Amino acid sequence: INPTLAKMKTKGISFDSLNSLEALSCFVVEYVSYLMTAPHTKLLQIGTNFTATCVIQNTTEVTVDDLYWSLGLTPVPTELYTRINSTALNVTIPITRETPDWLFCSVKKSSPDVILNRSKYKHGILLQKGYLPVKPVNLSCMAVQKGAIISPVMVCEWESKQPQGEISVFVVVKTNPPSNVQVISEKTFTKSLLVNWTQPLAKVHLELTYEIRYCSDGCHQWDYVKIDKNIHSFRLQDLTPYTVYITQVRCKNVHPGYGYWSEWSNNATKRTPEDRPTSKPDLWLSIDEDESNNERQVKLLVKEPKYSNGRIIRYDMKIQDLKEKDKSGADQWEKITVSEPEANSSSGHFTLLKQIHVADNTHLQVRVKAVNSVGKSPEATLVIPKKSHVLPPVRDLKVYPDWDKLMVMWNSTDPLEYEYVVEVSDGQQMDWQKEGQSVRKTAVRGYLEEFVRYNVSVYPIYRHGWIGKPARVEAYLRQGVPLDGPSVTSSKPGCFNAYLEWTDIPEHRRRGFITYYTIFYSDGNERHFVRVPGNITSYTLKSLSRNTRYDVWITASTINGSVDGFNHSFHTLKYAPGEIEGIVVGVSLGFLFVVILTMLLCICKKDVIKENFWPQIPNPGESTIGNWSPDYPLKAETPNENCLSGISVLDVDVCDGKSVFEEDKASLPLKKDKYLSEEHSSGIGGSSCMSSPRQSVSDSDEGGDVADTTASTVQYSSVVASNGYKGQTPGSQSQQAVFSRSESTQPLLESEENPDTLASDGSRHCQRFPRQTNFTASEGNADFNQLEMEEQNGLRSLEFCPLVEDSEHMMPADGQSETWASAPASSYMPQLGGYRPQ
Repeated sequence: INPTLAKMKTKGISFDSLNSLEALSCFVVEYVSYLMTAPHTKLLQIGTNFTATCVIQNTTEVTVDDLYWSLGLTPVPTELYTRINSTALNVTIPITRETPDWLFCSVKKSSPDVILNRSKYKHGILLQKGYLPVKPVNLSCMAVQKGAIISPVMVCEWESKQPQGEISVFVVVKTNPPSNVQVISEKTFTKSLLVNWTQPLAKVHLELTYEIRYCSDGCHQWDYVKIDKNIHSFRLQDLTPYTVYITQVRCKNVHPGYGYWSEWSNNATKRTPEDRPTSKPDLWLSIDEDESNNERQVKLLVKEPKYSNGRIIRYDMKIQDLKEKDKSGADQWEKITVSEPEANSSSGHFTLLKQIHVADNTHLQVRVKAVNSVGKSPEATLVIPKKSHVLPPVRDLKVYPDWDKLMVMWNSTDPLEYEYVVEVSDGQQMDWQKEGQSVRKTAVRGYLEEFVRYNVSVYPIYRHGWIGKPARVEAYLRQGVPLDGPSVTSSKPGCFNAYLEWTDIPEHRRRGFITYYTIFYSDGNERHFVRVPGNITSYTLKSLSRNTRYDVWITASTINGSVDGFNHSFHTLKYAPGEIEGIVVGVSLGFLFVVILTMLLCICKKDVIKENFWPQIPNPGESTIGNWSPDYPLKAETPNENCLSGISVLDVDVCDGKSVFEEDKASLPLKKDKYLSEEHSSGIGGSSCMSSPRQSVSDSDEGGDVADTTASTVQYSSVVASNGYKGQTPGSQSQQAVFSRSESTQPLLESEENPDTLASDGSRHCQRFPRQTNFTASEGNADFNQLEMEEQNGLRSLEFCPLVEDSEHMMPADGQSETWASAPASSYMPQLGGYRPQ
């Protein structure tokens, strides 16, 4: 229980309501509140809003977040609160009904100190409400004239429910604006307008002063004229002829400090009279080159003079070649009537005067005058120089945007430059403006659009109208992101590269300068990109993988953003162009080289190859046959047609009792003179009559070398009778035997290897001498010497063939019959020493 309230109750003080109790607690002397509300007003007007402030003081127990407002017992919505700081909270409530209300600021926190001192955490404002006094009606004021002026003290009277009374008022007069404002144009005064008006108050009541303002139609800058006299008309001078002007008038008390300016009167509009043009027409031209005909197509353009002072009805134009003299004077002026403008530029109208063709080697002068209803303007002149005569351009041309303007700067190159022409074109429309000789910086006049590229050219104009070479720069008032991206039109993939071409973004959709293109390409696993300048539309991608599909797209970028183009795909080649042909040519050349090398090796090494692939077989036809006899040399019998060549035959007497044909007797001497056998050894050859090869018997003294030399050589010999026939009995004439020997590698025929088979054939029987495998020295040297002599003298080349008398048997001599009968059957004589190849 609040101790203050308890104390008041004990003293007999009672309260009818909680509101009365709380209101009374705010005024107890002993009461000290932690909250303070303000302001405490006496009366609040119904229908207005009231703002109260609650401030926390002398405590840190609560903050502004713990406060809330209530109107009586009804909490005020928090939407009406405004937090000032950590200790102050505002509330704004509407004042509606006339009944007084208490506006309380309380604490909602439930801490022990707040509960025990609830009254100290609550403060309120009593809101007294009502209406303002009733507006007076039938109010009238009267100023008493004092001398030449009206007295500033006036007496005013009005009617109301309140008691009537008189008050003293300091009067500041504000009159109505002048009425009936008129502007009069006089034809004789082409540069002036007369303005008339009516005063709002009679001069006897109030003396007024006036002010006039005027401007040309479309201009927002006013010109002011102050009139100190109390008059009702004024003449405006130094105006521009044939120009519409808007005029307004206002007034106030003539005494300073005793009146306010009245409102401006209604507009009064009038055009000044027409006058002769006072400035030159704005003459310009447009040149298109025609290289095929060595001429230029020139369009002559003109704008009205800046001070046309009237409506231009025609232009007088004169075109003259500077090489010709003007003989006819004014008769050469061409009159061009103006109807409606043929083109509309952003800064005004211009007219196409004429279109002409000018040769490249011609100086042409153009002179134009503008004519209105009053007179002619000064003359404008331009000289079109021949193409080879080029006057220098301006230097350091720069164009840059400045807010909503396009600024142009340049430097002069020649003091003879008279003026400058700034030409601006967007590709469809063209406009120009002229600047004075001293101008080096200007803003492009007229309306310019954003995101549109403009070609800005500056032409120096020299004295007498000679046109210099232009300097050109492209510029944007503002740049943006391109509307479209570039599209790849064609791709030429190779094995490790790909050539790409793409379309340039149309100028009207570019919206800025393309600073660079970014080419993105991906093979599905990795993405790469290449950045290229913005002035190219083709590029070759390198370091690609062969036989791979790539996706490529191109991004165009300006200073304000980028836009992606359409996706394009290509597939690199498996083989580069010419690679297959190179492989084929290389393989062919390699094969040809191998073939040629092989042929050369075959030619150079043909003998080696012949020996390896075709072993050398001795030709029996080329073997050597030696003929000899043990006792005397004999002539070899002439062979028949069928005999074989290459056989050496030795004829020996068959009846020789010393048996010179026995191999045992000749073995030792033949060993000593074995060179005889070597000298007559055959080369490669053989005969169908020969037998199979047999190993030569070598002497024990020859060693292993001789055996190696003759191992592959078949040496054989045969002895036949030169005069012995089958069935014949040898006579007293001694019989001779032929000893035949052949040294050949030719294998022996089967008939030669088995001579006994010849007897069964019944064709013929050849006498064969016994074959001895060894010779001894005991069998007599005399026979060997005789044999050696006969062999050396009687050896000659014979055909190895069967004898003509092959059908008869060769019979041995009587003294040799036993020896032959006991000798082994062999028809060959052993070769002891081998043979030397021929």
